[in-house]
Amino acid sequence: MRAAAKNCYNRLMAFFDTVAIVGVGLMGGSIGLALRKERMSKHVIGIGRRIEQLRLAENRGAVTEVTTDLRQGVASANLVVICTPVQQVPEFVAAAAKACKPETIITDVGSTKAAIVAACDKALADSKGLWASFVGSHPLAGSERTGVEFAREDLFQGRMTVVTPTDQTRSEATAKVDAFWQGLGSKVVRMSPAEHDAAVAVTSHLPHLIASALAAATPADLLPLTASGWGDSTRVAAGDVELWRQIFLDNRGNTLKALAPFETVLAELRQALEASDGPALARLLQQGKRIRDIVGS
Repeated sequence: MRAAAKNCYNRLMAFFDTVAIVGVGLMGGSIGLALRKERMSKHVIGIGRRIEQLRLAENRGAVTEVTTDLRQGVASANLVVICTPVQQVPEFVAAAAKACKPETIITDVGSTKAAIVAACDKALADSKGLWASFVGSHPLAGSERTGVEFAREDLFQGRMTVVTPTDQTRSEATAKVDAFWQGLGSKVVRMSPAEHDAAVAVTSHLPHLIASALAAATPADLLPLTASGWGDSTRVAAGDVELWRQIFLDNRGNTLKALAPFETVLAELRQALEASDGPALARLLQQGKRIRDIVGS
């Protein structure tokens, strides 16, 4: 890293003296653990509704202090990270923005972006710079498990994070959010909220829908015969149902579009099987193998 770039990065890191995390589950807890491991923040404040869960996060070392009072928790923060289900993000962003210092930056980890960013931009539009800034984020990392007990300090290492600024987003705020995720080990790419939602409908939301369908279609009496192939293919179906219900409804249009090419390929596979068409079957299997081999392990 060149000296000028390193100095810029170090200045941005100094911004994160105090980070408040709203919702200290798997994602929020992993952020806290990574922040403390990388020594990016002196104070990591966990904010939530249940003090028992917050104490668990504190005992795990994911946060340095906890509170159930949002206004109190964000008052001294330089950065606030909202780690709630997608439908709740705009509500918490608006509430946090009113309680933060004007120079505070707020970001989130929501798996959809267009509706969240539009609602947050609208909520902050009339603040005339008196409230905090919001920058949308989506780290492409996670697990089918939930809860801070499953949080990992290396969850974001080498993983992509999409940052979704708009014309209303302050450029310096976006740069600091980029630096935040890079500090946690992520590779950062910027996309518009609409581009993000269209892309993840194909790469994230559709796979979850298919995994859930495959699991739901498996007769219970055959489950003892399932092996690693079934397990690998359905792993994400074990994810939080309410969380994914919100994601699918929020990104419904894009997910329906993503279903169309999948249904086409599935129909071609069915046709090849019905016709005992070995060459067509091999071609379709090879197509899938080629794409999977590109991604690797």
